[in-house]
Amino acid sequence: MTRARAQRHARRPSEPQALQLVTAALADRKAVEPLVLDLRGLSGATDYFVIASGTSDAHVRGMAEHLIATLGPRGVAPHHVEGLAQGRWVLLDYVDFVVHVFHPELRAFYQLERLWGDAPAVAPGRPE
Repeated sequence: MTRARAQRHARRPSEPQALQLVTAALADRKAVEPLVLDLRGLSGATDYFVIASGTSDAHVRGMAEHLIATLGPRGVAPHHVEGLAQGRWVLLDYVDFVVHVFHPELRAFYQLERLWGDAPAVAPGRPE
C-alpha cells in the first residue's frame, strides 16, 4: 500500500460517521423527508439506504454533487454514480451504504420505503 493511500484509508470515517456526514450534508441542502433504512440482515448488497427528495431536478443534482464534494475530501468516494446528469433519481453507491436522491414524483412512484418495509428506519445521523 502506498503511503498516500494508507493516509487516505487511515482518515476515512467509520460507517456511522460517514452516514452522519451524509445526513448532515443533505440537511445542509434542504433535503425533503430524509430517511435512513437499516438493511443489515435483509440484503447482502449494502448495509443502509439513505433516501431523500429534492424539489426539482436542479435541487436533486445539487444535493448529489454536494454529497460527493463533502465526502470526497474525507476519503469516501462513491463506487458508482447513476442519474446525475438527469437529476430525476440520483443513486450514489458507497458500497456500505447507497444514497438515493429523488425528484418527488419518482420517489412516490418507486416507493423504496414500501419496497423495503421490513427494514427499520434509523434516526438520520444515528445508525446503530
